[in-house]
Amino acid sequence: MAIALIANSPEIELHSVTTVFGNGPVSVSTANALRVLDIVGMEHVDVYEGANKPLLREYHGEGAKVHGSDGLGETALPASPRSAASGYAANHIVNSIMDEPGRFTLVAIGPLTNLATALCIEPRIADNVREVVIMGGAVGVAGNASPVAEANIHNDPEAAGLVFGANWNLTVVGLDVTQQVLMDPAYLDDLTEVKTPATSMIAAITPFYLDFHSTYRGESAFPVHDSSAIAYLIEPSLFSTQTLYVHVVAGGHPCSGQTVADRRNHWGKEAKTNVCLNVDAGRLLSIYRERVGGRKT
Repeated sequence: MAIALIANSPEIELHSVTTVFGNGPVSVSTANALRVLDIVGMEHVDVYEGANKPLLREYHGEGAKVHGSDGLGETALPASPRSAASGYAANHIVNSIMDEPGRFTLVAIGPLTNLATALCIEPRIADNVREVVIMGGAVGVAGNASPVAEANIHNDPEAAGLVFGANWNLTVVGLDVTQQVLMDPAYLDDLTEVKTPATSMIAAITPFYLDFHSTYRGESAFPVHDSSAIAYLIEPSLFSTQTLYVHVVAGGHPCSGQTVADRRNHWGKEAKTNVCLNVDAGRLLSIYRERVGGRKT
């Protein structure tokens, strides 16, 4: 759904996509990236496959429970005739940034393993990337993968610690805002009323996700995580932010993956992470409906 928003947002030039484990194995993520790009008319965009496990641990996430074994709600959408581009995702990130300093914004809507690996390969990318926006974290609300941790950070907290600790222009679009932006069945019916390849895809993949939130969370709508990070690129004024120092709990701790914001400067560390804390949810949903669904309000 985030890729569909990008495809309908002329402000954004999508250079390439890198894939990572999370909603499923990286092979599934790669196949899905290719098929979704084809569906939304972005067949020209290359996909680079990345990490299939966290930096320092095995992956034991529950992506299939939330998104289906195919990562797209058990829809069996047609496979793309294309294959991933040659080269590893982290190397591609490094090469792209260092070849054209200041041009690229990195948007991470999965675990941060590729970004952390790229930093380890070439730390200077922090000085040469334009901006980094991540969908992840929860500084003032409960987690969704543990009592305190958001799923993308929880899936590789050591990688997240490297990303949050790097000296680059970092914005965090986490559960504090994404859980305010809710799509319910009525909204989805309106969004998909005009039949296009993108809206037909959304109509196919969202019932499984809605059912998960109904069955396991007792909720009649789902939060808009990844597309909220894209909305930040399109219209940052939708969000209220605060610059904070954020620490990621890692290791074998029960709170592993928690993002702890030092709001009162207890630790005396430099506040450098731009954290989204509030959002105009109605306007964000209207933007999505207008652009992806062709439904002006």
